[in-house]
Amino acid sequence: MDFGLKNRLSRIIPAKTGKTVMLAVDHGYFQGPTTGLKDIKKSITPLIPHANCLFVTRGILRNSVDPRIDTPLCLRVSGGPSILGELSNEDITTSMEEALRLNAAGVGMSIFVGAANEDRTIANLGRLVNEAERYGMPVLAITAVGKEMARDARYLGRACRIAAEIGAHIVKTYYCDDFEKVVEGCPVPIVIAGGKKLPEREALQMTENAIKAGASGVDMGRNIFQSDSPVGMIKAVRAIVHKGASVDEAFEIYSSAKK
Repeated sequence: MDFGLKNRLSRIIPAKTGKTVMLAVDHGYFQGPTTGLKDIKKSITPLIPHANCLFVTRGILRNSVDPRIDTPLCLRVSGGPSILGELSNEDITTSMEEALRLNAAGVGMSIFVGAANEDRTIANLGRLVNEAERYGMPVLAITAVGKEMARDARYLGRACRIAAEIGAHIVKTYYCDDFEKVVEGCPVPIVIAGGKKLPEREALQMTENAIKAGASGVDMGRNIFQSDSPVGMIKAVRAIVHKGASVDEAFEIYSSAKK
């Protein structure tokens, strides 16, 4: 890696802890106005200072994010279908020039292993990595799993390894039983998606389990912005990821903020 790539990666995953709390707010690119993100500017502005990285689309970045923020940006660059269609029918929708213009620290796209358009999404990842390497831009590959959002360690391990083999610098995947096997087979950092909205304690327990199994952090969305105390929840997640707090300690942080 040259300096630019190392520098951008260190902004997404701070060297101090080697862990990251990414805030995922890209859901509207296929879902439309998502619960908790309908007034997106109002929803995410209080959360951004507590995130190590904001995962966002260019449209929302331009229209709903204060350009004076210090938080690094990872730009969603794939899309195409809505939730009403075949989700794997994605293409790259945002150029590297655009990512550089928006001062992104990284770019992210989905691959759909085992889906109808598996080969095209994996080939798209290869093309994105080729272009990104020219500019020292890290690529986050998301192992999308469709509407069910539930897969086992064998499937997720395969998907993560494929993403790394194609050249992704970070992989985002889902937590599962035997998650340490997924981490073991992937030579690049793994962050977990929050997935479906869970009760707050369950989401914090999932975070702790993933970190203990070797994850390099989270890229969490619904379990933060759909919480009844979003700021309390992101603070609680940070405590687990960066300070090694227990679930009980983190839940107390969330509860205190809620009060």
